[in-house]
Amino acid sequence: MNKQIILRFLKYMGITFLTLFIALFLLGGGVFLYFVSKAPALSESKLVTTTSSKIYDNKNELIADLGSERRVNAQANEIPTDLVKAIVSIEDHRFFDHRGVDTIRIMGAALRNLQGQGGLQGASTLTQQLIKLTYFSTSTADQTISRKAQEAWLAVQLEQKATKQEILTYYINKVYMSNGNYGMQTAAENYYGKDLKDLSLPQLALLAGMPQAPNQYDPYSHPEAALERRNLVLSEMKEQNYISAEQYEKAINTPITNGLQSLKSANSYPAYMDNYLKEVIDQVEQETGYNLLTTGMEVYTNVDKDVQKRLWDVYNTDEYVAYPDDEIQVASTIVDVTNGKVLAQLGARHQSSNVSFGINQAVETNRDWGSTMKPITDYAPALEYGVYDSTATIVHDVPYNYPGTNTPVYNWDHGYFGNITIQYALQQSRNVTAVETLSKVGLDRAKKPSSTALVSTIQAYTMLTPFQVIQQNLTNNTVQVVKKWLLLMPPLLMVVFITNQCISIKSSLVMVVKKNFLMLVHEL
Repeated sequence: MNKQIILRFLKYMGITFLTLFIALFLLGGGVFLYFVSKAPALSESKLVTTTSSKIYDNKNELIADLGSERRVNAQANEIPTDLVKAIVSIEDHRFFDHRGVDTIRIMGAALRNLQGQGGLQGASTLTQQLIKLTYFSTSTADQTISRKAQEAWLAVQLEQKATKQEILTYYINKVYMSNGNYGMQTAAENYYGKDLKDLSLPQLALLAGMPQAPNQYDPYSHPEAALERRNLVLSEMKEQNYISAEQYEKAINTPITNGLQSLKSANSYPAYMDNYLKEVIDQVEQETGYNLLTTGMEVYTNVDKDVQKRLWDVYNTDEYVAYPDDEIQVASTIVDVTNGKVLAQLGARHQSSNVSFGINQAVETNRDWGSTMKPITDYAPALEYGVYDSTATIVHDVPYNYPGTNTPVYNWDHGYFGNITIQYALQQSRNVTAVETLSKVGLDRAKKPSSTALVSTIQAYTMLTPFQVIQQNLTNNTVQVVKKWLLLMPPLLMVVFITNQCISIKSSLVMVVKKNFLMLVHEL
């Protein structure tokens, strides 16, 4: 009797689970069909071309047409086998085995995600990457189930309509390769002065590895990163048995500069706009997920073209600043402090006009702020909140522990000056007095120094090392050099920090506002 009851129970349970499975399958299928019904139509013209993006200044005047600079398409029979092997090695090992979607890769990525190995793991095939570049945003925030379903659907459709060779050709001609070059054949001609078929193995490996982050792996601006990426491609090729150990060793020992020729500028915008446009491209991609260099958009920015041009002239002529030599570097930003809009920005003097979207030292944040924070977080708020009366206030450079600990604070020279003024403490960059001052101010108040207090403290800080200040005059719309100490006079200010290390001081009024380069973005 009990056995019959158990069997009956198991039968009902099996029927229930089967019913639920079928219901979930039908529901999932219905949702998938709903998602793919909204997918864009597959079009060969879309796969072949790249629509240009138009960038406008704060007067709605066109300043750049990106995406239309250079393109030389390679034909399928012109693509060398080593390039194909390099691309599939780094991007899609099973490219020749799947039909647009790689279920093995999906399961492996899901398993790695569950195990937390290296963060979110992707599962896109080369075909899906081509679809993504052509139709969709590349933003992580846009990696939705709906988008993934559409991407997979279009990838499967493309695999049914095109051969693997044709898909690879679309991809090779589609990708952005830095410095205004679109497609790997274009890059081969402009970087090496050769066709793809004439490049060496290490040169092809470099080109194959660039599309993931073309500006980051630019061999001209970032040779070390480019070398590391190229060698990773070569390592994957050896792992897939596409090249021998001997070929691998010879290739990785080839300098990254081997065969590179001088770049020829073919930008559709003036050189003085390069740094600003680089930040616009970065912000658009962060906020929309679309790459302006491969997606047609209209972007309205806050840049004042006349101010940007004058800033370039200030950097690169002796008309405004008497630079002691060409080694002295400058990095700065002009911000309208009434609304936070970035009107102009440059990251260096004597920038190469041949490199597109090169290093912008005005926004580089990978350097230690070091002692540049002392006047901003310590002494300025100390004056603002009455902890000290003036820069002549006496502070004590004596043995001192971090508050609440037994850990001593050391100066750079492991010595002490005794009783000194704030001005001298700043000039000599004394750590003990800075830490004690911060303790007296408190962290909450240290976050909000006033502009008035900042003037006096930076005056004291730079008394032995003066620098120039450039300020825009609102009445006649000109930029002039102020041959005095820092004067924080709203509404517009740009401080040029002239140092060999390009150290930049950031505050509530003098800072890089990366979120305020744009006014409005329109997708075409």
